[in-house]
Amino acid sequence: MDIFLKTVSALNDETRVLILRFLDTHGDLCVCDLQTSLDMIQSRLSRHLKILKEAGFLRVERRGTWAYYSIRSPLDRFRTEALEEIRHLDITLPPLKKLSQTGECTL
Repeated sequence: MDIFLKTVSALNDETRVLILRFLDTHGDLCVCDLQTSLDMIQSRLSRHLKILKEAGFLRVERRGTWAYYSIRSPLDRFRTEALEEIRHLDITLPPLKKLSQTGECTL
């Protein structure tokens, strides 16, 4: 029941829904690319990413000093259906702003 409540709570925030849609659209992204693209300060973004990870939506992969986030796969039925609903929301996504051509952070 705890993970169900964490999942529902994670979805009860417009910014987190935007982050999920952004990652669903663009795939595996470094924190610095998320920060730049979503125009968020690092501490605020990290808090939202932590909540989404604890709710079972995200996976994180460390590459050197950088953290890359993506939608976890496979997702259970509840999270899959929630993500499918998010895909149908009328959300205007900001453009993806990569910090370098190689995808390596420069911040």
